[in-house]
Amino acid sequence: MENIALIDSFSEFKDYKHIDRVTLMAILEDVFRNALKKKFGSDDNFDIIINPDKGDMEIWRKRIVVADGEVEDSNSEISLAEATKIEPDFEVGEEVSEEVKLIQLGRRAILALRQNLITKIHEHDSTNLYKQFKDLINEVYSAEVHHIRPKAVILIDEEGNEIVLPKEKQIASDYFKKGESVRGIIESVELKGNKPQIIMSRTSENFLQKLFEQEIPEIADGLISIKKVVRIPGEKAKVAVDTYDERIDPVGACVGMKGSRIHGIVRELGNENIDVINYTSNMQLLITRALSPAKVNSVKLNEDKKTANVYLDVEEVSKAIGRGGQNIKLASLLTGYEIDVMRDNIQSVEEDDVELTEFGDEIDGWVIEEFAKIGLDTAKSILKHTVEELVRRTDLEEETVEDVMRILKEEFED
Repeated sequence: MENIALIDSFSEFKDYKHIDRVTLMAILEDVFRNALKKKFGSDDNFDIIINPDKGDMEIWRKRIVVADGEVEDSNSEISLAEATKIEPDFEVGEEVSEEVKLIQLGRRAILALRQNLITKIHEHDSTNLYKQFKDLINEVYSAEVHHIRPKAVILIDEEGNEIVLPKEKQIASDYFKKGESVRGIIESVELKGNKPQIIMSRTSENFLQKLFEQEIPEIADGLISIKKVVRIPGEKAKVAVDTYDERIDPVGACVGMKGSRIHGIVRELGNENIDVINYTSNMQLLITRALSPAKVNSVKLNEDKKTANVYLDVEEVSKAIGRGGQNIKLASLLTGYEIDVMRDNIQSVEEDDVELTEFGDEIDGWVIEEFAKIGLDTAKSILKHTVEELVRRTDLEEETVEDVMRILKEEFED
């Protein structure tokens, strides 16, 4: 087989494997050098000339002319008698360059060359694919359903790459049809032999976080940050958000008018119920917010054991726990505290108590609302606590709390 014919037969892999011709030729040279080492013991004295534009190649072997009968290494030396057959003017000590035809390697070696090339291209393809998807880990990716297996859905992307969506990485309500486009995050890439296995997930907290980053411009721009995401896939999730810009309402920006911004995310996740809460470093307040929509009366922390006793009115307990314990479980995951719900037997409003809203002329509405967030909406419910405790549980300054306490005390003194 002539050199050019063999090159042409190899070039079919270029289009099939999406590998450029120059890279193919580099692989080809490496394959031929390995074949020359096997055939002649060394490839140091061989020049391989590859022309990627024309798709042809030449192999030249260089040998030193020695006197007849003094050849010790037939690969690097040639006798004078043999050299003069190539060119009659050669003399001892000169270098002879002689073209080597592929047919000289033998049919078996040529077949091995072809198989070796296939292996090298597969390795090149797999290495590139592995690197490509390693860089995409924790990024949202789309692919089409190719076929559905009992334990996984096999997806194919636009470049024909296979992606695996295991059953345990699917949302319980997920139902896929062949040809349907599916979104998830690339969770991991593993080498199985020489072939990379790309794993997609739709249950990861990172998937929900990435969807928020895609759908909420203020998050993408860095104006709002996501502090933590916890979820029970397909059921319920809680997302704590914060901002350094006091002009921005991070919860409102994430939810949008009538839920317009978050609706697409909820739909993508099989109608997963998503609570967005304002993050705070005040752990008592964070726990209170995390248990929304339940109305919390008070929180007692054990910081050493990372536990919290939360006191609520009887009618609020079921809200705090949630269906199947989902709400309290997610609140615990979000805050890092093991939360115990305690029934508060104290009447929330005593007969001679006064609603906090009655002090609207003296106390700013946003201050009243801040107390209401931790379940304190009457005068006496606030006066039962110390200034230090109220500062710790709210986002209010000590001076503001002291002013409120003074106003409320004056009411009852009068």
